[in-house]
Amino acid sequence: MFIEYFVMNQVEYLEWVPIGKFIKAAILVLVFFIISVMILVLIFIQPFDAETFIDYAVPLGLLVFILFLLGNFRGIKIRIDSEKLSLKYGLFNSKSIMLSEIDSCKEVKASFRRFGGVGVRYGFDRSYAYTTSFGNAVEITPKRGRPFIFSSKYPNKICQLISK
Repeated sequence: MFIEYFVMNQVEYLEWVPIGKFIKAAILVLVFFIISVMILVLIFIQPFDAETFIDYAVPLGLLVFILFLLGNFRGIKIRIDSEKLSLKYGLFNSKSIMLSEIDSCKEVKASFRRFGGVGVRYGFDRSYAYTTSFGNAVEITPKRGRPFIFSSKYPNKICQLISK
């Protein structure tokens, strides 16, 4: 029984979609800025006392939070088998849609105008998305519920697999 499930549900498609280069560059600039400010504070404020510790605690906390977000949302894992489409985006965001529940699939661009950024986003048209950049994406319209968009390097291939 257990082996039959895996034989029947062989993976037809796997893809890893990392965050875009622009997002990586923006995060690196922000990290560099925080570290630079911390070094400047260390150079110009000589005594390291409780007040200086607080001056370092806030930027260090922000730096740890930014690095956690970078590690957590570093990319989307897309998996399609004979029955369902599964997506995993970080530790807390995953979505599975049965292929039989998908009404349509099309290639779109994940635009800033529609979602206001990258990540787990809600669009102004009641759709929601897992986006890693403002590039190629797939829009899934389920038979029930709101449209779902996710970033992909090969949206045509995904739509072909879903349509068959």
